[in-house]
Amino acid sequence: MKDGDAFDVAVIGSGFGGSVAALRLSEKGYRVAVLEAGRRFRPRDYARSSWNLRRFLWFPALGLRGIQRIDLLPDVMVLSGAGVGGGSLVYANTLIEPNDEFFDDPQWRDIADWKSELAPYYDQARRMLGARQAPADTPADDVMRMLARHFDVEHTFTPTDVGVHFGNPGREDADPFFGGAGPRRTGCIECGGCMVGCRYNAKNTLDRNYLYLAEALGAEIHPSREVTDVVPEGDGYLVKTRKPGSWVLHRRRTIRASQVIFAAGALGTTRLLLRLRDEGLLPRLSDRVGRTVRTNSEAILGAVAGDFDIDYSRGVAITSAIQPDASTRIEPVRYPAGSNSMGLLGTVLVPVSERVPQPLRFLWQILTHPITFLRSLSVRRWSERSLILLVMQSLSSSLRLSRRRGRFGTRLTSETEDGTPIPRWLPVAHEAARAAADLMGGVPAASVNEAIAGIPVTAHPLGGACVGESPENGVIDPYHRVFGHPGLHVTDGAAVSANLGSNPSLTITALAERAMAMWPNKGEADPRPEPGRPYRPVVAVPPNRPAVPEHAPAALRY
Repeated sequence: MKDGDAFDVAVIGSGFGGSVAALRLSEKGYRVAVLEAGRRFRPRDYARSSWNLRRFLWFPALGLRGIQRIDLLPDVMVLSGAGVGGGSLVYANTLIEPNDEFFDDPQWRDIADWKSELAPYYDQARRMLGARQAPADTPADDVMRMLARHFDVEHTFTPTDVGVHFGNPGREDADPFFGGAGPRRTGCIECGGCMVGCRYNAKNTLDRNYLYLAEALGAEIHPSREVTDVVPEGDGYLVKTRKPGSWVLHRRRTIRASQVIFAAGALGTTRLLLRLRDEGLLPRLSDRVGRTVRTNSEAILGAVAGDFDIDYSRGVAITSAIQPDASTRIEPVRYPAGSNSMGLLGTVLVPVSERVPQPLRFLWQILTHPITFLRSLSVRRWSERSLILLVMQSLSSSLRLSRRRGRFGTRLTSETEDGTPIPRWLPVAHEAARAAADLMGGVPAASVNEAIAGIPVTAHPLGGACVGESPENGVIDPYHRVFGHPGLHVTDGAAVSANLGSNPSLTITALAERAMAMWPNKGEADPRPEPGRPYRPVVAVPPNRPAVPEHAPAALRY
């Protein structure tokens, strides 16, 4: 990429929202540049285990350029992805539609019949991401069945749909998406390595579908390009970038784009929009930037067996789920054998109290159960002994993000928002962890930050630039155009307006598919109403040059 290069559209980020935008706009004749802060990975580039911090964790200032980001805010610890393909590189493959509560959230329910409008795009997203039912026959699934019996909800046990190519385990064969003409794929060997990076080319990461097809149509993907500024200039924007984490040689580059799509993840997009607004580069941005930030009302806990008799690491990252109540979903999560570094984020389970400071409760737990605590310090064969429980709720709760100036510069911070604050702990999650521990003959566990400080963990940050009817209650309109800046758009998790109670990747993809479907082909009239006009449904605009090849399975053509 050279200084001054001009594009029709610049896409900031290459996750689910950015990848969809790159492909669909390339199909419609636009010249697209995708700017990704992370690096490009081939299967052999992923870490063999999470102990290879340089290839697993993302802290570029320390030379760590892996796929796992970790951000600690005052109210929540956030896990997200980095690299070409964004969150798809590190996510657990799970492709699930949300509870009905999601579509009926007050933030956006009066705008449209969202469940009906999104239905065809959920189908399209599921096909593009290669959703298949996971084999739910692992030791972790046995525990989940018994856990469902504990909650008296055995009928809710279901295998999950996952974006994985099973094929012939360990052997190369043709990718069915491309009808045999695309890249060769290796079938999943159920090693549990999905969230460390699939070294077997079996995971349907975005560089295997959306981005692969976008590049075939001429879209340019530029790794290691962190966007620092988006500056209005004439009828377009200057998009300024640098190499992330560089101490001296920042290798700054600037491109011009007629339109810009923010898709850097909920945290990344919100952080950038807040800075652009606060520093006066985009002064007309809504005051709602950074508001209605969701954590999916999540808790991540688990149980650790006391012996090594059963290997709980076998299977894809998530294989099944249960629903102890209508608003709660629990999934078993695993890391591969040998990837024990994430165990350092865990400790003994400590209930959170509003009356007693959490550090004192943690200390009391240590004093009353010293042997259990000392054993929790060992991560020997942690991934094989552990069952991580991802607990998600569709109940409404939110935070507010803002920028705070400190001694070492300005940083992103969080605070409680008016309304329902995010839960510091979930009683149903603690019950599940204790019950699972009993079933496994082990001990319940929680994240260090929840046990010591009452700060939960989420792998699914949402909101911060939500859909709304006007700038008074949202940042983007129902067509994903930024209020006050119709040349700017948001298509990632920052646009999601409510907690889903399920994994959000499929929903982010469907929302982006819907938004891009309404764009005109380059040079044609825009079918969407003028910015500021009331919402009305828009018929999808067929692309001039569809990317799915003619020899692909019929279900994939459109």
